[in-house]
Amino acid sequence: MSRTDDVVNGIKHMILNGDLGPGERLPVEKELAETLGVSRGSLREGVRALSILGVLNTRQGDGTYVTSLDVAQLLAPMGFVVDLHGEGHAENVHALRRLLESEAARLAAVRITDGSLADAKALLEGAEPFLEGGPDAHERLMEIDIAFHRIIASHTGNPVLIGMIEALASRTVRERLWRSLREEGVLHRTHEEHLAIWRALRARDPEAARVRMANHLLGVEESLSYFPDAPD
Repeated sequence: MSRTDDVVNGIKHMILNGDLGPGERLPVEKELAETLGVSRGSLREGVRALSILGVLNTRQGDGTYVTSLDVAQLLAPMGFVVDLHGEGHAENVHALRRLLESEAARLAAVRITDGSLADAKALLEGAEPFLEGGPDAHERLMEIDIAFHRIIASHTGNPVLIGMIEALASRTVRERLWRSLREEGVLHRTHEEHLAIWRALRARDPEAARVRMANHLLGVEESLSYFPDAPD
């Protein structure tokens, strides 16, 4: 294990043990290096690594602080992994998204508020004028699609699941937009699938919500085998 790893693990243990908390400033460089038993150079490398991971934030002239440790921010680098290993294998990313979002729908069915149900319905009603296509219709519908799925994820009660869904959803936009442009009738079909998901959520039916979401996202997966990869 490298000295940089010693720094990363040392600071991680300080956070886990409660010696450092979200928003707190790290000890001065000399003191922290001595505490961790590393050189200042190794300490700086470790701090840089943790900054990339969203654990630390260095403020010029002010020191280094622990971030809020927001789960979505900490999971953001997962999108980079998906980019590296998902190139040419988009169906794998979509399959994982289907598993996660199906579970999200199941959890949200018993947690979603009446206000959020109303917000989701308003989004779907706002999509209707764009279903016949036209200038910017596909991009607008994609924005509505993302917002609809985000409402569901936000009511799972599981911040890790929310963060993972957010990281994956941003990596599937290209294929979903390409599908909407190439597959006949997909705009109306997607809208009807969203309405079916919404009705299951309104009924507070976890299993129906899970199945409706799984069927909806399975259609996206299947379309990948019918159409060529989306262009860059």
